[in-house]
Amino acid sequence: MRKITPLLLALSLCLTALTSLPASAQNQACLKHFVDGKAPVFIRASLQTHTVALCYEAFAVMHSGVSRTPLWSAEHLTRTSLVQAREIKRKDAFHADENIPSDQRAELSDYARSGYDRGHMSPAADMPSEESQHQSFSLANIVPQDREHNQILWSAIEGATRHLVNQRGELFVITGPAFEGDRIARINGRVFIPTHIFKAVYDPIKKEGAAWLSPNMAGNEYEVVSLAELEKRIGITLFPTLPADIKSKHINLPEPRIRSRK
Repeated sequence: MRKITPLLLALSLCLTALTSLPASAQNQACLKHFVDGKAPVFIRASLQTHTVALCYEAFAVMHSGVSRTPLWSAEHLTRTSLVQAREIKRKDAFHADENIPSDQRAELSDYARSGYDRGHMSPAADMPSEESQHQSFSLANIVPQDREHNQILWSAIEGATRHLVNQRGELFVITGPAFEGDRIARINGRVFIPTHIFKAVYDPIKKEGAAWLSPNMAGNEYEVVSLAELEKRIGITLFPTLPADIKSKHINLPEPRIRSRK
């Protein structure tokens, strides 16, 4: 059963004003996931509690212990890493992340019989090793996602992202949930359900980027927006070092190739 909570209260609790990752995450292994080694900055709230920065092998996550979801998940994708990822056979291994306090993390039981998929933010198919793929199944990298949305449109957007990486050579990618409107829902009374999901991409060679933004519901609705528009809409500075003129323009992202389920 889903509970409804006023959005303003939810956002005041879950969005944290951060200027950087905690010192424990400030190392070369983690900084490689961000443009110029700078993590996203949250600007739409004042609370700095109940967030945990997690540095994995092939991606980094900022997790909220209030929403019990990631607030963003960042990757640096290259042609080489995607070639490596294609060699890794998928092994589903969803698990609670013990790096997060037990009262602030999602559990497998939260998703059981919820009607929602466990939707990856940094996808398993991007992961270049067995270890990084296993890490991608951490619930710290997962949001409640409409089943059809996850398996059809969002899968196509993830595929379009990999196609763009193969065309351009490399991209910095940040994926995450957005909570819009006056009220948001939860699964099991605990885990916030995003109203939208975004995937922002930046090409460091051509110095340009854009984002897909899609409602978390069945159907093929999405929009392509500039990085500036997305950051304003979600209250997160995703790429802190990029100048305004780059953020205000957007490239024409490839159209997702929608494939219906059999």
